[in-house]
Amino acid sequence: MDPALDVLVVGSANVDLVVTAPRMPAPGETVVGTGFATYEGGKGANQAVAVARLSGRVALLGCVGDDPYGAGLRKALMSAGVDTTGLRTRSGVPTGVAVITVDAAGENSIVVVPGANATLTPEDIRDARDLLAGSAVVLVQLETSLEAVSETLRLARELGKVTVLNPAPAQPVPEELLGLATFLTPNRSELETLSGKAVRDVSDAELAAAVLLERGAQNVVTTLGEAGALYLGAGSRRHVQAFPVNPVDTTAAGDAFNAAFALALARGVSLADALVFANAAGALATTVAGAQPSLPALEAVEKLVGRAILSS
Repeated sequence: MDPALDVLVVGSANVDLVVTAPRMPAPGETVVGTGFATYEGGKGANQAVAVARLSGRVALLGCVGDDPYGAGLRKALMSAGVDTTGLRTRSGVPTGVAVITVDAAGENSIVVVPGANATLTPEDIRDARDLLAGSAVVLVQLETSLEAVSETLRLARELGKVTVLNPAPAQPVPEELLGLATFLTPNRSELETLSGKAVRDVSDAELAAAVLLERGAQNVVTTLGEAGALYLGAGSRRHVQAFPVNPVDTTAAGDAFNAAFALALARGVSLADALVFANAAGALATTVAGAQPSLPALEAVEKLVGRAILSS
C-alpha cells in the first residue's frame, strides 16, 4: 500500500521577527535598521510548507503555544496544505519565536527562543506512530529536544522508513544519533561543529564528511552555498554545482533544500536528481525575503532545473 504522506516533518514552528539592516552589529553596537516584518517560520514548519509548495503530501508533528502566534501558525500551515493533526497546542507555554537580522548582502543571524517547541517529548512521538507509519520519508531537525529527535529516528527505523536528519541549528549530537538517520544533511557550519574540522571548500567538506561516516553516519549531504552540495556515502561521492541566482535573504534556503531532497526521495527519484532538485529549491529560496514567503513552487524549481524531476 502506498503511504498516505510523502513526508512527515517532525520539528519546530516559530514566528519569525525579521529586521533588515545595512550590516550586522558588532557586540555592544547599535545599527539603524531599514525594515521590519513578521513571518511564519521555524525549521519544521518551513520544511513542511516547502514540501507542500512542491506539491508533496506532508504533515507536521510538533508543538505551538495557546497564544495568538500559535493559532496563526496553525491556520497558515493548514492554508499552505500541511496536515496539522500532529501539531499539539501546549497550554500556558508561548509559541516559539526567532529574531532574525538580515544584512545588505542577504546573510542572516538568528536567535531562537524555543518556547513550545522544547516540550515535544518521546511520548508525543510514540503517540504519533500512525503518522510515521503512513509516511514515505521522515524529516527532522534540531529545534526540538534531542530526546524527541532520537525517538523519531529510532521509531522511523523500526518502521522501515527513510529518514533525513538536518542537524540544524549547529550543535554537538550524541554519537548514536548520527547512525540512526539514513541521510545527514549539515550545512558548512554544522559540518564543522559535528566533525571538528574547518570547512573552507569542497575538499574540506569531503574530509569532514568522511569523519562523520567513520563515526557511524550512513550518508552525508552537505550544502555549501555558492559551492553547491556534496554527497558522500560508503564508496560513493557526488558534487552538484549551485544554480546562479542573486541572493536577497538566505533565511530558509536550507529548509527548502531539505524539503525538496526529502520529497524527491519519497517519490523514488535517483540520488543525483534529488540533489539537483534540492539545490534548485534552495537557490530559489534565497531570492525572496522571509522564510516561508521564499519557499518556491514546483513549477519554479522545474523551470530553473530545465526539466521535470519528480514522479507522481
